[in-house]
Amino acid sequence: MTRPRTVLITGGNGNLGRLTAERFEDMGSRVVSFDVPGTGGAHAEARAAVVTGDIRNRELVESTLETYRPDAVMHLASLLSGSSEADPDSAWEINATASFALMRLAAEHVRGPFVFASTIATYAGALPSHLPEDTPQWPDTVYGATKVAVERLGVWLKSTRDFDFRCLRLPLVLSPFAPPGAVTAYPSHAVRAAAAGRHFTFPVRPESGMSTLYIDDVVDSLVDITLADRNRLSRHVYNLHGFHASADAVARAIRKQLSDASFDFEPDARLDRMMSAWPDTIDCSAAAEDWDWQPDFDLERSVADIIARG
Repeated sequence: MTRPRTVLITGGNGNLGRLTAERFEDMGSRVVSFDVPGTGGAHAEARAAVVTGDIRNRELVESTLETYRPDAVMHLASLLSGSSEADPDSAWEINATASFALMRLAAEHVRGPFVFASTIATYAGALPSHLPEDTPQWPDTVYGATKVAVERLGVWLKSTRDFDFRCLRLPLVLSPFAPPGAVTAYPSHAVRAAAAGRHFTFPVRPESGMSTLYIDDVVDSLVDITLADRNRLSRHVYNLHGFHASADAVARAIRKQLSDASFDFEPDARLDRMMSAWPDTIDCSAAAEDWDWQPDFDLERSVADIIARG
């Protein structure tokens, strides 16, 4: 499609939502950000509008769609994995039920794409080192189950209502903005610690790691799939992969930038098992074929960029 005039981004005040909003604004689109109260910050002043409220509030969601009439919706609002496991009832209400309600409303009010950010946490079990796109999805977490539910419901609306549902499954995301409490974000935390001159203890074995994507490539992928020609899209959902990042490789990449960086390794057995179970690489050839997607960042460039951002 051509550049959307107006984009509604749920979870739009979060780091990923904010960066994606900035990218659309640079293209000349108006961005309406929908997020919970207290998440706006100074960057929200750039938005065409900021709507604060709970994504579970159907009336507020519908009035937002009616008022701003977006040409595209990007749905990023979600409880993260740790919060979902701690409160499965809220996780299902926010991640699944509210998402289904939003999609049904969007099917009525929005003609353009509805883009949903999913995750490879929709897979589980004995996964191969290289993950094919058609690997069966049997998540073993509430978080993963909610994401599968939205994927399936989006495809159902696509087949029954001609809903323009587009979905990306993301691997681990390396980012300068990783939440401090996200234990799987230790690669990001390691870079930030080294940049601040602090010692860092990796909570996994040196050889443990998984498929990873840098946040700038995530933002690019969300924008690119929104703009992609619908007639070229052969799949409902696309898996993405950037590079494999073992803990040792992360440490070595940091030391290339900061030679005095200090690390050690004290594996947490549960986290190490979880990280080791994820695939090292993921087949993302369909994204390359259908909408010309390719990552720009490898591990070393990602580490250098995080350090440069301070």
